[in-house]
This record gives sequence, C-alpha cells and structure tokens, in this order.
Amino acid sequence: MVKNGVIYDQLIDITEDYLGPAAERFIDRQIESHLDKHPGKLTREDLKKLTEWIRLSVAILTDDEKIIDGLTLKLRELSVNNSGG
Repeated sequence: MVKNGVIYDQLIDITEDYLGPAAERFIDRQIESHLDKHPGKLTREDLKKLTEWIRLSVAILTDDEKIIDGLTLKLRELSVNNSGG
C-alpha cells in the first residue's frame, strides 16, 4: 500500500480534470466495484486493471475520444511513473 494514499490522491487529481467534483465518488466506486477493496488500500499495482475499468466507464459517459484517450494516457503514465511517495 502506498504511504498516505499518494497514488489515490494523484488518481483523484487527474480524474477531476475530466469529471470535476464527481471524480472522487466515481473513482471510489470503480475501486470498490472492480478491485473489491477500500479506496485507501489502492496500490500502484492496481492501477493497470483500474485504468481499463475507468476507460470503459468513461466511454459510456461520453463519445469524445479526446477525453477518453487523454484520461487513459494520464492514468497509464501514473501507473508507470509513480515512485510511490
């Protein structure tokens, strides 16, 4: 688990750029539903699977490929580049 929820906070920050104030609730539901864990226990290793679920869910909300691809790219970068703290 990442100390102090750094990855979770970064995930919320990125998603807020696309979903605004609904981002935290959206992310919490994705984590709880698809990873079957509490959002506070999110790890960097969870991000790959979570990113695919987020991509699918956002694609249901919008047809705008720029939004879908932009968010997905940023989340993939987070999963690869985050040092965990």
